[in-house]
Amino acid sequence: MDEALTARTITIQGHQGDEIEAYLAEPAGTGQFGGVVVIHHMPGYDSATKEMVRRFAAHGYNAICPNLHYREAPGASPDDASAATRAAGGVPDDRLVGDVAAAADHLRQLKTANGKVGVIGHCSGGRQAFLAACTLQLDAAVDCYGAFVVGEPPAESGMKVRPVLDKAPELSCPLLGLFGVEDRFPSPDQVKELDEELTRLGKQHEFHSYDDAGHAFFAVDRPSYRVHAANDGWEKVFDFFGRYVAS
Repeated sequence: MDEALTARTITIQGHQGDEIEAYLAEPAGTGQFGGVVVIHHMPGYDSATKEMVRRFAAHGYNAICPNLHYREAPGASPDDASAATRAAGGVPDDRLVGDVAAAADHLRQLKTANGKVGVIGHCSGGRQAFLAACTLQLDAAVDCYGAFVVGEPPAESGMKVRPVLDKAPELSCPLLGLFGVEDRFPSPDQVKELDEELTRLGKQHEFHSYDDAGHAFFAVDRPSYRVHAANDGWEKVFDFFGRYVAS
C-alpha cells in the first residue's frame, strides 16, 4: 500500500434534504474499497478529525466526515460552530441519524465502493456511532469513549441528549468499544453496564479499556493523549474494520 490518496470538501444532502458540508478522502488508484463514516467529536469538524479521515483513506478505505454542526454556523470556525451547537443542547438524534445515513449512502455510491460501510466516533461521536448502528443498517461500528450511551449528562453541561442504551436490541452490526479506565463519561461502571446488556442481548461486540488513560486518549493535540492506548487502539480499529468492512 503506497498510502496515496485524494481528499476534498464536498456537499451532501443530509437529514431532510439539507445541504451540508462533508470531508471526503479516497485511496488513489483503482479497486473496491470499504467505506467509513467518521463522526467528529463535540469540538467539531476540525483539522484533527479530517486527519483521521485521511488516515482511513491511506489505509485503503473511502472515508467521509459530515459536518454535523454546519446548520448552526455555516462557514464558521470549528470552535464557533461547536459553541453554537452546545448552546442549542447538542445535535438532535434524528438529525444525526439522517446525516450519517446520507454520508453512508454517498460512500456506497462511489465507483470504487465494495458496498460495506462502517462508522466510528469519538467522545459525543462515540455515542452517535452507537446510535447510528442501532438505527441504520451498517457493517461495523466503533465507539471510542462515547459519553452518555449509558447515564444522563450532568445538568451543568447544558446537553439535551439522553442515554441510548434502550436502542441496544436494534444494534445492526458488530461493535468495537475503546475506553479509558480513568474516564468519567463513560465511567468504567457505565462501560460494564453496556457490555453486560449487549452480552445479554447476544450482540457481537468486543470492548477494551486502557489503564492510565482517560477521555480523549486518541487526541494527539491534547494533554489527554496516551501514546500506548492510542497506538493499540488504532491497531484494533484497523483489524476490526479489516474483518467486517474491507473484504
